[in-house]
Amino acid sequence: MSVCVVGTDTGVGKTVVAAGLTGWLRRDGHDAVAVKPCQTGYPPDDDAGEVQRIAGSEDAAVCLRRLEPALAPAVAAREIGADLSYEGIREGCRERIEANERTVVEGIGGLRVPLADGRDVIDLAADLGLPALVVARSGLGTLNHTALTVAALRRRSVPVLGVVLSEYEGATTAERTNPEVIERENDLPVATLPPIDVADPDTVVDAVAEHLPRDFRGEE
Repeated sequence: MSVCVVGTDTGVGKTVVAAGLTGWLRRDGHDAVAVKPCQTGYPPDDDAGEVQRIAGSEDAAVCLRRLEPALAPAVAAREIGADLSYEGIREGCRERIEANERTVVEGIGGLRVPLADGRDVIDLAADLGLPALVVARSGLGTLNHTALTVAALRRRSVPVLGVVLSEYEGATTAERTNPEVIERENDLPVATLPPIDVADPDTVVDAVAEHLPRDFRGEE
């Protein structure tokens, strides 16, 4: 089984979770590869490169397409006149899923980010047929964003494994109460991931393995 790591927004910690999951799976002896369907803002942004660094191997991640503007893929491609095909992205992901024992597909921003040809990230998540793991912020505002994301996935018949609240410190009342509220209102397990020193690859993998249940890896 493989998994699609999606976010409620950009910058919520998807790459840290995807890298940690990939490194954890590889540590356990699985042939696991992370796939970034499209990277914008490149350089300097390079999520696949970050997964490679954290997982400790160049074959731990692949990016199907890189675009320089730091915009949604469809918008970035239009701005620079690049040819970006939704079918190409979808089939590229499917090829990697079929070729590897375990695949961690990392989304781009939130679910309604335009990918290409009138399709959004949620279309890719639904078309790939993988269960989704939702990554969200820990603080104020995440109840709404998380519930909308989970509901959108379920409307498209995408199984949701659970929610990861990243950068969790429990410093505010909102943070401390959010996990229980999200779990109850969405009928999903919720894991909290504390701030991580991403400079140390082992620390990232150790933290993800410690704080996330094995079911979040897409275990059958």
